Amino acid sequence: MEEPDDTNPSYAILSHRWRARTEVSYEEMIGLVKMDEKKREEVKHRYGYQKIIKSCEQAEKDGYEWLWIDTCCIDKRSSAELSEAINSMYKWYENAQICYAYLNDVGESTFPTKKDDDKFDKSNGWPEWFVRGWTLQELIAPKEVGFFNENWVPIGNKRQLASTLVNITGIPSEVLTGGRAGKGISVAQIMSWAADRKTTREEDRAYSLMGLFGVHMPMLYGEGKKAFQRLQLEIIRTSTDQSIFAW
Repeated sequence: MEEPDDTNPSYAILSHRWRARTEVSYEEMIGLVKMDEKKREEVKHRYGYQKIIKSCEQAEKDGYEWLWIDTCCIDKRSSAELSEAINSMYKWYENAQICYAYLNDVGESTFPTKKDDDKFDKSNGWPEWFVRGWTLQELIAPKEVGFFNENWVPIGNKRQLASTLVNITGIPSEVLTGGRAGKGISVAQIMSWAADRKTTREEDRAYSLMGLFGVHMPMLYGEGKKAFQRLQLEIIRTSTDQSIFAW
């Protein structure tokens, strides 16, 4: 369970929609061999464990020895480790050779190219992955993003699907395929991309944007809306972009 950094070998990274009470934590993963058989089998039959296995199989198939997954590679019992991970998250996705984007609500063997309000009625007509807060940076930061359906069948990458992704997210194709560096993107533009996205914890609306704005701040879960106010103040402190006042 090593944290990715600039000295680590090439690695793949997973982007996915968390599902409550089914994910496997760091503590459970490292304690798997010491668990009694009943508990171990319970963990191994979880949806989240199968997601880890399928991700590892794909990474091995693609020739990577390392894979990073947020559910089981961050020891969330440590507030210091959690804070460091969240502040480093954009860099970790940016440094990955490839990001596997798992779309658990897509059953077809092709990427959905048309809005479907009946099938995706809770996520603006598109797969739910596209309305989550954390997946915004996980789409932009990596060099390559490969999309997979619920059965782990590859259904395209962000370069092949650029025109559809522009339609879904409003993010310009040059940012999707080349990252945010040197694009002259305003604060207001990034805020607009995030405006309709949702997070389970209110504070994560702010924390999930730190990497996109290139700012860092400590995590204070429980602060609620103040997290977004702190984010705005940190952006103002480090940037001369006046478009932030539109938000």
